[in-house]
Amino acid sequence: MMNIEDFNYNLPEELIAQHPSSDRGGSKLLSINPKLKSIENLSFKNFFEKLNEKDLLIFNDTRVMKARIYGKKISGGKVEILLERILNNNEAIALIKTSKKISVGLQIETESGFQIEIIGREKDQFWLRLNSGSFFELMGQEGHMPLPPYINRADDQEDEIRYQTVFAKNDGAVAAPTAGLHFSDQDFSRLKDKNINFCFITLHVGSGTFQPIKTSNIDEHEMHEEIYQISSNTFENIKKTKEQGGRIIAIGTTVLRALESAFQNNEVSEKFQTTKIFIKPGYQFKIVDALFTNFHLPKSTLLMLVSAFAGHEFIKKAYEEAILNKYRFFSYGDAMFIEQKDN
Repeated sequence: MMNIEDFNYNLPEELIAQHPSSDRGGSKLLSINPKLKSIENLSFKNFFEKLNEKDLLIFNDTRVMKARIYGKKISGGKVEILLERILNNNEAIALIKTSKKISVGLQIETESGFQIEIIGREKDQFWLRLNSGSFFELMGQEGHMPLPPYINRADDQEDEIRYQTVFAKNDGAVAAPTAGLHFSDQDFSRLKDKNINFCFITLHVGSGTFQPIKTSNIDEHEMHEEIYQISSNTFENIKKTKEQGGRIIAIGTTVLRALESAFQNNEVSEKFQTTKIFIKPGYQFKIVDALFTNFHLPKSTLLMLVSAFAGHEFIKKAYEEAILNKYRFFSYGDAMFIEQKDN
């Protein structure tokens, strides 16, 4: 049994990145190898020196929706809506913040007059119906980028560009796959010049990624659900890379989560699937050989994931090194590269 406090650490508030770096790729990189017990302080640009022609980099091409909507109850009182999943043009699942109790049947009006009714509830999630127009129109007119709760400011125009990867393609996320934020168009040209293969999966990141674990025993935590899709082309690239002795390098925990979920039962499918996989110390990895990722919140399931990948004690040591060297943490912060398989 592992206790939630095993995954706690003290982070100075000034190390939580409130804005992106001046340019994509302008971040530091902590490169670690659990097998060699090595920790290197590098820059993001050094990442490409760690790659070879047999490697396969896999990115998450989900696109962050402008999913935060502000409105008011018809009866009065401000309401903040975070659209978690669009079911069709006029129905969606959302999280709602308001000062008083929320009940089924509640009517909400947005700033430009869209009318929303709450038609159902399950735990913290609400089913919404839009009386006219579509949720896509609503987000286009009034939507805000859903910055994480640890960024203590309102979103602005820069966030519409920088809280989105340059390769974002498929709408559906309410949080960015932050490891991919470091990569620019020039970096993909660089990968091509070095004959390093890359491909994409889609996993729509949900707000559950920020939810703290509320149980002392982490085994009692109920994992949030996310949907993902992996194409036959990506499956084929993975198979070919493994056969040639190359490394599968996940660009972000969302990619790792999708890949490990897809290969749970040695069955592959191109359809959208759901995953509630909880990767924590003791997990045996099946596909991923190396992981490029950002730094993660204390007591979070993502910190447990990287602890499973690199070793719990070694990750603690690496995070201490990052704090000592004043790395920037979380979504707009610096990066870490964890090598598991020999290059």
